[in-house]
Amino acid sequence: MKTHTFSKTRIASCLSLVMGAVASYPALAQETEEKDIQAGNFEVIEVSGIRESLTKSMLTKKAASGVVDAISAEDIGKFPDTNLAESLQRITGVAIDRSNGEGSRITVRGFGPDYNLVTLNGRQMPAANIEATSASSSRSYDFGNLASEGVAAVEVYKTSLANQPTGGIGSTVNLVTAKPLSNPGKKASVGLKGVIDNSTETGDSITPEVSGIYSQTFNDDKFGVQIIGSYQERDSGSAQAETGNGWYTIRGDGGDWGSLPRDGSFTGLPGENDLYAVPRNLAYNFNEVRRTRTNGQLTLQYRPVDDVTATLDYTYSELETQTMRQQLSTWFNGVPAYGAYTEGTNEPGSVIGPLIYADNTCCDVGLGTSDYTTVNENKSLGANIEWLASDNLTLELDFHTSTAEAGPENDLGSNNVVSAVQFERAQTEVDYTQDFPVMDIRFAEGVNGLDPALMSTSGSSFRNSFMKSEIDQLQFRGNYYLDEGIITSIDFGLSGIEVKNRSAYSVAQRDTWGGYGTAEDYPDDIFLQQDLPGRFDDTLGSNAAEMEPFYYASSMGDLISAISSIAAANDETISPCGTELCMDPNFTTDREIVETQWAAYAQANMQFDIGDMPAWLSVGARYEDTEVDSEARIPVVDYLRWSGENEFSIVEVQGASDFTSMKGGYDHFLPSVDFKLELVEDWFVRASYSETITRPGYADLQGGLTLNLGARFDGGFAQLGNPNLQPFESTNIDISTEYYYGEGSYVSVGYFDKKVDNFIGVKTFVDTPFDVSTPVGGPRYNEAIAEVGDEAAAIRQYFFDQGYTNEAGEIVGIDGEDPVLPITINQSVNSDTSRSVDGMEFAVQHLFGDSGFGTVINYTMVDGDVEYDNYSTETQFVLLGLSDTANAVLFYEMDGWEVRAAWNWRDKFLSATVDGNGNQNPTYVEAYDQLDVNVRYQVNDQLEVFVEGINVTGEYQRAHARHPNMVVNITDQEPRYNIGLRYNFW
Repeated sequence: MKTHTFSKTRIASCLSLVMGAVASYPALAQETEEKDIQAGNFEVIEVSGIRESLTKSMLTKKAASGVVDAISAEDIGKFPDTNLAESLQRITGVAIDRSNGEGSRITVRGFGPDYNLVTLNGRQMPAANIEATSASSSRSYDFGNLASEGVAAVEVYKTSLANQPTGGIGSTVNLVTAKPLSNPGKKASVGLKGVIDNSTETGDSITPEVSGIYSQTFNDDKFGVQIIGSYQERDSGSAQAETGNGWYTIRGDGGDWGSLPRDGSFTGLPGENDLYAVPRNLAYNFNEVRRTRTNGQLTLQYRPVDDVTATLDYTYSELETQTMRQQLSTWFNGVPAYGAYTEGTNEPGSVIGPLIYADNTCCDVGLGTSDYTTVNENKSLGANIEWLASDNLTLELDFHTSTAEAGPENDLGSNNVVSAVQFERAQTEVDYTQDFPVMDIRFAEGVNGLDPALMSTSGSSFRNSFMKSEIDQLQFRGNYYLDEGIITSIDFGLSGIEVKNRSAYSVAQRDTWGGYGTAEDYPDDIFLQQDLPGRFDDTLGSNAAEMEPFYYASSMGDLISAISSIAAANDETISPCGTELCMDPNFTTDREIVETQWAAYAQANMQFDIGDMPAWLSVGARYEDTEVDSEARIPVVDYLRWSGENEFSIVEVQGASDFTSMKGGYDHFLPSVDFKLELVEDWFVRASYSETITRPGYADLQGGLTLNLGARFDGGFAQLGNPNLQPFESTNIDISTEYYYGEGSYVSVGYFDKKVDNFIGVKTFVDTPFDVSTPVGGPRYNEAIAEVGDEAAAIRQYFFDQGYTNEAGEIVGIDGEDPVLPITINQSVNSDTSRSVDGMEFAVQHLFGDSGFGTVINYTMVDGDVEYDNYSTETQFVLLGLSDTANAVLFYEMDGWEVRAAWNWRDKFLSATVDGNGNQNPTYVEAYDQLDVNVRYQVNDQLEVFVEGINVTGEYQRAHARHPNMVVNITDQEPRYNIGLRYNFW
């Protein structure tokens, strides 16, 4: 029997640090096998480029305790992809969400962005996200904010150890930045790139990107300084068809709002047990996005003696995004005219979708215009001292203060729309038989289509969404190495973290949906005709003959100027800025949450033999205590105004508000066990057990009731927070095996199982918390129905004709006479049942000897008892983002050439359970694949030139609701290319 003894000297400690150079905290790299240390069998790997990057990543995976995957930079400032999320999608089990055609957030093993914790050099990072029409709730980190030049490695920890921070039951992703003392000497490089994006219609198709790196060590490599900066501009465009207000779901053949007539006008009528839906709207959106990203890093390191290393670093990023949107839209008020639906079975579970749907809703065609700019700014200042106190003890103290803030750049808000309008619409038909929904608008007799001479404006909405997150974190970590026995080292630590998050929202909305001014008030030349079918030429079905031939675009400035002229002439205040349209700086939703987290951990790392097989075992536990203080603004409601045909506005008492404060908290004991066994040389098996948590979203924790100021015929909407929510709790089991059979080559198979408790879902109930009266259903309303019928426009006009208005000429509810407005309240609650998610991961990485060729292939299958039931309209507790994924990379690297083709695929997944109208309806993102190609040539030791292609086949993305024909959105995307050079000065 072979016996292993191991003495941990200072040299061995330093060697472990070198071997784990790509792994900052939490450092999971195991100690190098004692037989290699004693024999001095250390090989300096002299490969470069892709092979070097893959080899370093493989060594991280091989040495780790637990299941870890990594991507390493090929050289300082040379990450494999220009976008970190697009690099992460190459890792087994990792899928990405895209925004503006780029990777932004990640899903790991079926767990979406909010279930994954992102750290920077082991420090928890704040995230600021803003939503279009609400205050943000998300904790997810957007990788689009951070340039890749300053990142040396990205590590994805799929299993958890005690020395890891909590927060990600999907994974913990650690971004490791380059350090000057890890790259001694003088290094400097500059990169120049032209970003080619032909998707833009109004911007520059070629925009610049420049990056630079300077790193140098002094005084015999005791002091180092590193500066990294990058600047990028990108103009892009996209065209999208969207049912933004969702589908109204109807069961069986009973009468309901929007239910299909049974007079022979529809074929494929639903049976008693069929479930179907009718669309609330359809819009074509044409987006132009101008993005400017600025990144900078400054790192100072000082090692006065070999035992002490001090690091001070500052990371800054700013992402400014201007979005300009034109929209052609129609609203449906549930007046179906004719059409056809797919055939159902008339059995429970049968869901049918539309083939043709025509609606007789009149009267407007919307020509929305949006122009808004948001700024996302991130700052992180950190200090770290590492002390090799003795041959056996390493101590580390780390502190950082970091902020992330996102909001509007100017008083036009974080999102806005001014609706130009033409009122002669008589009927709208939509063909849903192919991927693309084809809209055919029929106009009133004598009107030949869209005509600038007939256009005016209706309502407008200027939204102000703001989010700021601040994190102060202090961590103390220690590693004690034992000279004898099977316990080789003990890790221990304490940490304290305070997370402050403020998320807020307000809207300045004019509900003049019946029109503002007359067509004569708007110059014809501010409306510019644009081709419509050509914007969707890559999507299946967009070439239909019935497609609308054109739409009209206008600038935000022209519309605001025309509207302001009308307001000034009428001496009318139309916004917080008087006669000029702007956002409201006074938030109507305003919540602040403070989480105070304390943690302590201890972990024993062991090495021993089982027969002739070396084994490693890490056993640990982490204790966490979290306190939640939540404060939220509560509105004071004045009255309800009937502001449009199917639109109502809840009016607040000006200057009146209240705040409520609530508390919550929880504590957890989180054990972890990781075992690794080397069956034969380079063939490992692993088994891991851990318990992890993910904290609820900020909206779920808010300390009060938030009211939507917009309402409908059937009532209003509100959200109720719950600071006493428990976090998601996951019990995790991982079993895997890996065989490292050659230089840079391995094959691995793994199984994982996660049992998740405390799923957070939405409980929906109806109440009347504000006692606001609504004219709907009152005596005046019933009188109107008796006189003019049940059409909303006619009823509203009857109110005006009879003078049933207040002094301001508004239709409002009358207290004591009209019924009280029902409010549908969505409250976040914990599920009392468990859900299980399991899956298999397969990966192969192979370098074909000295041929220069290599490949990386992986596939992940994910399954679980969390499937959404399309037939049920009740609240469902399900996991978003669950899907299979696959990646295949083929590369060639020889004689200065580096060529790489990377294919990524993600199967269909559920992305939401509540639609754009606040109803319980699912959104499924359909299966999507993308091909990226990179070609590089090393001209000489200093100069490299390259071409990169992203989504070179121009794939489009599509999402649907309960049935594939119920399209939620389809987005046409174009390829983009980067051409550039990189010059090294050393």
